[in-house]
Amino acid sequence: MEQRKITNQMIAEFKLELRNDEKSELTVEKYLRDVRRFIAFSPGKQIDKGLVLAYKANLEKEYAVASANSMIASVNAFFRFAGWLDLCVKQFKVQRKTFCNEEKELTKAEYIRLCRTAEEQKNERLNLILQTLCCTGIRVSELQFITVEAAERGEAIVSCKNKTRTVFIVRELQKKLLSYCKRRGITSGQIFVTKTGKPMSRTNIWREMKSLCKEADVNPNKVFPHNLRHLFARVFYGIEKDIAKLADILGHSSINTTRIYIITTGTEHRRKMENMRLIL
Repeated sequence: MEQRKITNQMIAEFKLELRNDEKSELTVEKYLRDVRRFIAFSPGKQIDKGLVLAYKANLEKEYAVASANSMIASVNAFFRFAGWLDLCVKQFKVQRKTFCNEEKELTKAEYIRLCRTAEEQKNERLNLILQTLCCTGIRVSELQFITVEAAERGEAIVSCKNKTRTVFIVRELQKKLLSYCKRRGITSGQIFVTKTGKPMSRTNIWREMKSLCKEADVNPNKVFPHNLRHLFARVFYGIEKDIAKLADILGHSSINTTRIYIITTGTEHRRKMENMRLIL
């Protein structure tokens, strides 16, 4: 039987393959991190189907199903790259959620309190970042496309995950961005930069958002950049009720992904059931 072992050279070649496939750097690092996690699970052992199944069982104990499935997908991708197709395992079955956890959903009122708190703390940049993310529905990684030139045009051309889309900047946000640039002396390029002129990192934005929570009286578990994208999706869908258009705006390839963004809380779900008035 073939003695299977994952070498540093194989990992390096896998990394190159992912980049050639035009995966984002964050995605590449995620795949590699997951493969290294598998290696650390049983260092030195013969890699066979039994070992992979034991790893899968361990993931089920240690992680939420969605996280475990994500890690399995990464390891399966490596096995396919290595030609070890017999080692690929099935992901855990997940029942589609009908509503989301209320403790995780950022409300519009909470978003407003976060913005007001940033304003009170005189953190104009953070306040505008919050409004830009929430008003456009872009990913935090796409803030780099919010430039002076984009603000002047009233639209940004966003390239992400091998797709390019146009993101509209509504008039009120356009005014705020251009006014901010004028006060800060930013004449071209990216708008949201540090004092040294470097782009704001995801980590810095996340940390600054968390610093608002106590004063804004918002659960810190709700406060992270991607939740603003979810809030945009729910508000847009509440007005437009067009999931296909929303998918295009968000840059989703599948409407099934968009569905995750617009599920309501258990409280909202219960309210709608109460309004059915089926009990005599």
